[in-house]
Parts: sequence; C-alpha cells; structure tokens
Amino acid sequence: MIFGVTSATVRFGDTVALDDVTVEIPVGTVVAVVGGDGAGKSTLLRALVGEVLLDAGTAQVPPKPSLGYLPASSGCWAALTVRQNIDFVGGIYGLKGKALAARQTELLERAKLTSAADRLASQLSGGMRRKLGFSMAIVHKPALLVLDEPSTGVDPVSRIDLWRLVSEAAATGTAVIMSTTYLDEAERATHLVVLDAGRVLVQGSYDEVRAGFTGAMTRVDWPARPEWSWRRGRDRREYWADADPPPGATIVQPDLEDIIIALSLLRRAAVPRS
Repeated sequence: MIFGVTSATVRFGDTVALDDVTVEIPVGTVVAVVGGDGAGKSTLLRALVGEVLLDAGTAQVPPKPSLGYLPASSGCWAALTVRQNIDFVGGIYGLKGKALAARQTELLERAKLTSAADRLASQLSGGMRRKLGFSMAIVHKPALLVLDEPSTGVDPVSRIDLWRLVSEAAATGTAVIMSTTYLDEAERATHLVVLDAGRVLVQGSYDEVRAGFTGAMTRVDWPARPEWSWRRGRDRREYWADADPPPGATIVQPDLEDIIIALSLLRRAAVPRS
C-alpha cells in the first residue's frame, strides 16, 4: 500500500503553500521532507492528517484511527506524568487493561523512559518530551506516521534515540513521513523530498538525487558570479549550471546541502520576475 498526496495544492489567501506536489509514502519506508522556512513542509504534513484541506489534488491516507501524528510541539500534556500521557492516548484508541499496560511497558523501554515513567512531562528534558510525544503517536500502531521535525532542538543522544525509533517503526511496516532540519537524517531516509516555496525541487533516494544533479561546483575565495555563490564555513561555493568553471578552478563534490542550495538558486533564476 502507498500513502501520500497527488498534485496537492494549498492556498492561504494569495499565498500558495503547496503547488502541485506529489509525494508517495510506501509502507515500511521513511520519507524525509526538507526545505527552508516557508517551503511548505508543515503544510504538507498537516494536509496528510487532515488539519489542512487541499484546494486541488488528492490525499491517499488511512482512516483517522490508523494515523499517528507528532506536531512540531512536544505532543504531550505537561501536567500529566509520562505514564498518564501514554495511558490517555492509548485509551482514545481503544487500548485498555493488559493490552495497554503491555504496550506502555514496550514503548517506555524502547524510548528509554522507564525510569521517568512517573515524572510529570513538564519536568522532562526537551529530548525526553519528544520521545514521549513519539511514543504517544505510535501507541496504536498506526499505518501512517507523520512527524513534524521530531528531532529539532533536542540533545544529540536523544536525536539518535529518535532516529532509532523512527527506523524501528518503519521496519515493522509503518509508512513514515517526517520533516527535518538535519540533512544527515534526510540522507538516511528511504526517500528524500526537497521543497522550495511550495514546489518539489527534487525527490528520490539520496543516491538518486546526487546522481541526477548536473553542473559543476567550485570552491572559491572570490566568486566570479556572486548571485550563484554562497558561504560554506570558511569557504564559498559557486555553482556552474550551464557554463564551464574558469581554468584552474577548484572543483568540489557537492553534498546534499550544496545540491539543495544550487537547485534553489536555479529555480529562482527560472521564475519570471513581476
């Protein structure tokens, strides 16, 4: 089974948040969505869980009881304990008694939250709150799991734990789509979707995205064309989409960040100015 959206368009007044976006999320895979602020990442995820209605296109999603969603917020109630948060959400989905207790124990162990089970969510670290929110989103074993930047702002250890939890969910047959600000996470996903101003810049596996990238990338001190350059650490990159680099230029192999920036510049150059 494949979930996702086809030719999805969402408008907020005069702003087009999604523009003819098609994304497939097969079961057992992790789809990572990346892009800058205003790219349309959260709009896409909210459209999948029914919080945003499409102006055009279609969404292929399971029934609500088979959806799991972790919003950009922590996804838990601060005044409840870890155990009470999981119990409450599990009850909403019809889990009770021994089945709920067994599922709660399993999730607490997998998220490394057993020792904090009776602690208020307000007393947890940011990373622990996100792991609790994730556990609540999958308590009912959803067919489609939607995660809005689950690891943003958490400590490195919790970030590793979260990625492990995401991978385990996919391994059990759940279709997972997540937005992320971390490109190393996007590289590990089964499928990568890069959004820019509501449109898909490129999508595919990381290897496919790299293989499909054309043009040359150089490392420069002073760019010949500033509008096609950007800073990377102490250096600058310059993209040559349809021209040869100057003789003697230092050619570099672009990473995913370079590719995304270069494609964004290329798209902006192709958009007519009003």
